[in-house]
Amino acid sequence: MFGLIPTFTNNLATNDNSFKSIFDVFNEPFFQNAFAPVNSMFNAFKVDVKDTDNAYELTAELPGVKKENIALDYQNGYLTIKATMQNEQNQNEESNYIHQERYYGTMQRSFYVGQIDKANAKAEYTDGVLKMTLPKLQPQSTTTQIDID
Repeated sequence: MFGLIPTFTNNLATNDNSFKSIFDVFNEPFFQNAFAPVNSMFNAFKVDVKDTDNAYELTAELPGVKKENIALDYQNGYLTIKATMQNEQNQNEESNYIHQERYYGTMQRSFYVGQIDKANAKAEYTDGVLKMTLPKLQPQSTTTQIDID
């Protein structure tokens, strides 16, 4: 039975390592930096926007972001969510790390929500999930009835 299960990785490790070294070139810093813009697209946080009759409900997944590193900005009908990642890293000279990865930077998403009632807007952040309720402003009539004498 053991001969019927393909083990591509194990064959590389036990046989000739020169074939494996061809793929190791993609771990070089040049290739990691070259693919950084593509990787950042997939690292953007996910947001769900729900349009109810009276409000917009937004849910943003921001795992690992501290509450104080999240900024919400509403301007000209656009809501912008900005999150800054700052992972603390202990530089211990006695550690035996071969490779460590951390993400530092800022992620930002903007959504057009139109006119909202800023005074009654609510946001809460719990367990890496940001939930916002943005009540819509009811359109006020711009027409005025003029009585005829």
